[in-house]
Amino acid sequence: MILAESVQSQKIRKMSQSNSDPAQNTFNISNSSITNLAGSGSIQYVEAPEKSGASLEAESSKRVILFLAAQPSATTRLRLDEEVREIEAGLQRSKHRDRFELEQRWAVRPIDLRRALVECKPQIVHFAGHGVGYSTEARSSETTRKLLPVDRPETFEEGLILEDHTGQPRLVSTEALATLFELTADSVECVVLNACYSERQANAISEHIPHVIGMNQAIGDRAAIEFAIGFYDALGAGESMEFAYKLGCSAIHLAGIAEHLTPIFKRKL
Repeated sequence: MILAESVQSQKIRKMSQSNSDPAQNTFNISNSSITNLAGSGSIQYVEAPEKSGASLEAESSKRVILFLAAQPSATTRLRLDEEVREIEAGLQRSKHRDRFELEQRWAVRPIDLRRALVECKPQIVHFAGHGVGYSTEARSSETTRKLLPVDRPETFEEGLILEDHTGQPRLVSTEALATLFELTADSVECVVLNACYSERQANAISEHIPHVIGMNQAIGDRAAIEFAIGFYDALGAGESMEFAYKLGCSAIHLAGIAEHLTPIFKRKL
């Protein structure tokens, strides 16, 4: 009888030891918000591996490209979707694709422009859309990124066209653009104004931003797209802003379009 009880006691001790095996009752928590755990056993906290210095440096060295598109309902239809698609495709297949991040904003209003600059903190700002100006030459045979005044051109102010809250054209003046980009001078490296008659805005913005590209007259939709393709192909290959500008102009020329002298390049003095 005593022997039977002794054997039974040994069995109970073994079961108890088995249930307290740390290997069977271990909780591995990594970056968890769990604070209350029911049950017995040991709890091990394993911290997530820290990012290496090289990884952090790669993230911080990325250049954000902010693509801004505006095409009010009352204006000529442009192929802005093709433009951004070509830019994105070129960057994805480029040698330095990991160095760039493309952000897009569409149907941009003045408030959207301001918010995007603050939120995205881009190094490159690309505006695609309409510009306004007065021209004595007619170009009715092709789609151009311009809006011409219909009356009293002597009082007409040039600028860029964004949208208002109803989708109608909203003129943004040269002074307003220059003032806004002055606030972003610490982060923005280049501004591309891919719109007609944007030379005046480019001149004003270049007082604060190192590199600015504008158009000295009306530019056709096809030429604007070819310029963008050449420009970002060069940046994706690791070339400088000025070289990218020249390659963009060359892309227009190679496409057989007689507008390769329309883009202009401005440096901060």
